[in-house]
Amino acid sequence: MTRSHLRAACAASALGVSLALSGCVVAPPGRYYGPVAVVAPPPPRVEYYGAPPYPGYFWIGGYWRWEPRGYLWVRGHWAAPRPGFHWLPRRWVHGRRGWHLAGGHWARDRY
Repeated sequence: MTRSHLRAACAASALGVSLALSGCVVAPPGRYYGPVAVVAPPPPRVEYYGAPPYPGYFWIGGYWRWEPRGYLWVRGHWAAPRPGFHWLPRRWVHGRRGWHLAGGHWARDRY
């Protein structure tokens, strides 16, 4: 492989890695993202989820997502545990301009 081919291969690898990592967005907890809902969300739905697919998995409950035409229910799902972390569920918070969805996230356990 010539030096110019090696440079091109390295540049292509760097571009691929940067494109792959550009989709990784970490939002700090406590911030609100997305549209503001003008009306309060409905009460949460009761979900029947059965037994976990694998031992140790736990259920992350669904939530109401605000859409231009109103609220849309997003089903919950099973998730693998993350050692040293616990799940903080999504919740709707009333603010000055309306209702904001505080995104669910993994929080580090404090010992």
